[in-house]
Amino acid sequence: MAAALAATLNARQLSGAEPLPSEPADWDPGLLREHRQRVRGLPDNTRYLLMLAAADQHPVPTHAFLRAVTAAGLDTGVLEPAEAAGIAHTATTGVVFRDPWTRIAAYETAPAENRREAHQLLARVLGGDWETPQRAWHRAAAALGPSRRLTAALTAGAAEARRGGRPAIARPLLQRAAELCPDPGARPGLLAQAAADAWRSGQSDRARHLITGARDGLLRGILALRGGDATDAFAELLRAADALAPAHPDRAVHVLARAAEAAIYTGDLRRVRQAAAVAARHGLEPPGTISGLAAAVEGRYDDARDALRTALGRCATGEDPTLLIHGGLAALLLGDDDQAASATVRAVAAARAQGNAVAVPQALEFRMYAEFWTGRPHAAEAAALDALQQSHETGQDNGACHLQAGLAMFAAITGDEATCRARAEAARAHALPRSVGLAAALSVWALAFLDLSTGRPEAAAARLRALAGFGPGHGHRAIRHLATPHYVEAAVRAGDTRVALAALADYEHWATVVRSPSDLALAARCRALLATGPDADEHYRTALGLHATSPRDFERARTELLYGSALRRLRRRAEARDRLHSALEAFTYFGAPHCAAQARAELRALGEPAPHGRTPPGIIRTLTAQQLAIARMAADGATNREIAASLVLSPRTIDHHLRGVFARLGIRSRIELVRLLATVTDPSV
Repeated sequence: MAAALAATLNARQLSGAEPLPSEPADWDPGLLREHRQRVRGLPDNTRYLLMLAAADQHPVPTHAFLRAVTAAGLDTGVLEPAEAAGIAHTATTGVVFRDPWTRIAAYETAPAENRREAHQLLARVLGGDWETPQRAWHRAAAALGPSRRLTAALTAGAAEARRGGRPAIARPLLQRAAELCPDPGARPGLLAQAAADAWRSGQSDRARHLITGARDGLLRGILALRGGDATDAFAELLRAADALAPAHPDRAVHVLARAAEAAIYTGDLRRVRQAAAVAARHGLEPPGTISGLAAAVEGRYDDARDALRTALGRCATGEDPTLLIHGGLAALLLGDDDQAASATVRAVAAARAQGNAVAVPQALEFRMYAEFWTGRPHAAEAAALDALQQSHETGQDNGACHLQAGLAMFAAITGDEATCRARAEAARAHALPRSVGLAAALSVWALAFLDLSTGRPEAAAARLRALAGFGPGHGHRAIRHLATPHYVEAAVRAGDTRVALAALADYEHWATVVRSPSDLALAARCRALLATGPDADEHYRTALGLHATSPRDFERARTELLYGSALRRLRRRAEARDRLHSALEAFTYFGAPHCAAQARAELRALGEPAPHGRTPPGIIRTLTAQQLAIARMAADGATNREIAASLVLSPRTIDHHLRGVFARLGIRSRIELVRLLATVTDPSV
């Protein structure tokens, strides 16, 4: 059976880069032939009960089978032939089918009259107020033709399901409503709403199929934003907002927020000014971060700060995942990492509570930044790995691309060169033809940081120069802020600071306006690198004082490393030793071996025997989140190829990781790995 299923998949589905068909019925129809034959070989009364159970389970699970059996006086003993044939078995909750194809065959092989009778029976026993959507489904499934009354009941049931955080149930109700609707003009709207519910529940393939029969620029734009060309997505969303604004201003505001996300994804924030212009033309308050980003692009930093603070106050409350994500973005741009972490964590929780499967990995994309900068690198990497899998499962390839770039960033910091290059290459290969400039730029930063931390400052400076570009309308604000401090460091070490001085002036201007301790600390560090003598010392001390009020411990450690190196050259040995030991301790905690090696080299130059980096206790501190995930899958018996498909890496990269896992844990085989993990009930201790 597995071989037959695999034969129906394309290369991208086999590799895990593209989701599998979302429903069993979407697979090759030939797969059902054998299942139908086996069901037809059963007694009629057995087949009837199997059909009743199948009708109860899909596509709207109603959990009414046992009530229906009792109400009709049916005997579940007739299911014994199905159990003997291995087709299904009974449980306390009802009937459990061997697989989805068997369930489909049990339903499809029954006469149409029997199916209608079963749906009518199930509708009668669903009497609870909370069962309105399920009851509407069964009544509609038994219908013989168009019905205005049933269409209204299905639409109301779908709305109730949506309010209860069950868009996966709302989708088939609306799809059936479109089939039964006697008004052809109303069908596209029903299909559009069904497509939106399919998208929210993570059924991206079904959403794309449904949207072909509907006129909905909003959803088309969102589908392009998350899985197509980001530039096309921006244009589609802007048109949709412009069209909606006269009659539906509230919806237009929401669409403009998504257009801002598309602009952020493209990396060309000048587009945000177009979104702001649409809002102004229709007298709408620009949603989310639009006003702040537009002002920043135009160089109006004071206005940008005020607008972003307003957006943070407005968006970081409530339960709308999209607005909470915008609140997190505003906080990141303002350098408020704690607020960014809080907003994105709440966005994840709100999305899950509302059954909004696609918003969960999107929120995790930005949570990974906040988690990392607030001193939780392992949590950040684990969140990114989790979100990467969810992005692929829900058909959000652009989100997966962004996460690949984020994981390249973590790999660069942890000194994992093979993974950094593999992740960055994968991100750029997807990003460039789809205009996902944010991910492309982040992957370049990852490669540049790898160059910088492994003693290749000229290469790092060359990569970072474009990312740290300054001036109105140039570059991605978030990536520019990430890149500029490291660009200044690389430029100083490479001996060419002409462009770096201008980039720093712009960075320092923004940091001064928003008064972010983290950004001001990094600006002071850059000034120290560019200065000499007492001036450098004063800037370093200023930087460390600001770091003390900021959660960015990794950057504090890098400042201490650079300051310790400067103090060593000034022969202030005791001060240098203290700074370098503090930096080494932080780098060891963060799992950043290249940075730790730099600190040890400086300590050795002082004549100080540097400790050799005893890792904090516990497997989770010894391994990175990615290494731990690979180790667990290997211990569970997965092959390198299976692990590679799950994590969207190459088998060769997985082999490299496993060798690193064995080296860090001091073991030599998978058998030892199984034994070691078996002794750990809590990997964090």
